Amino acid sequence: MSCGAPAAGSAVPRSAEGGQQQSHEEDDKKVRRREKNRVAAQRSRKKQTQKADKLHEEYESLEQENTSLKKEIGKLTDEMKHLSEVLKDHEKICPLLHCTMNFVTVPRPDALSSCLPR
Repeated sequence: MSCGAPAAGSAVPRSAEGGQQQSHEEDDKKVRRREKNRVAAQRSRKKQTQKADKLHEEYESLEQENTSLKKEIGKLTDEMKHLSEVLKDHEKICPLLHCTMNFVTVPRPDALSSCLPR
C-alpha cells in the first residue's frame, strides 16, 4: 500500500483541510459579527424609542402648561377689565380728580381719606 494511497481517515488533502478550517473560522466570525450587529441595532432602536417617548412626555407636559397659562391669562384679563370698570366708576366720584386746586402737588389728607374705601 505504499503506492501513494492516502491513509485511512485522511481522504482530504491537508491544504483543503486547512481551507475548511479557515472557512469555518470565517463563518464563525460572520456569525459573531452579525449577532453583535443585531444586538447593537436593538440597542439603538430601544434608545431611539426611549428618546421619542421622552419627547412625547415633554410635549404633553408643555401642552398642559400652555393650557394652564391660557386659563390664567383669561382670569387676569377678566380681573383687569373688572378693575378698569371699578376705576372708571371711582373716577366719576373722586374728589381729587374734580378739585379746582388740582395743581397742588401735595394732596390734602382730608381729601385722601374721602377717596379711601371704608
